[in-house]
Amino acid sequence: MIKEYRLKKNYTLETLAEKCEISWRNLQRIENGKIDKAKFETVKKLIKELEISDKDILKMIKDI
Repeated sequence: MIKEYRLKKNYTLETLAEKCEISWRNLQRIENGKIDKAKFETVKKLIKELEISDKDILKMIKDI
């Protein structure tokens, strides 16, 4: 779902990664589900930057 939000904002991997202060490779791994547990601070930055709604956050959690 992170990738969908990123694409809606027309961000490249590099752009979003820079804004969230992580490497684009780590962001790519998060998007592809290769990282089981992202750091809480990273998740908070992604949610804030992508303006993900509370409703969608709960949906993501439910789908896990």
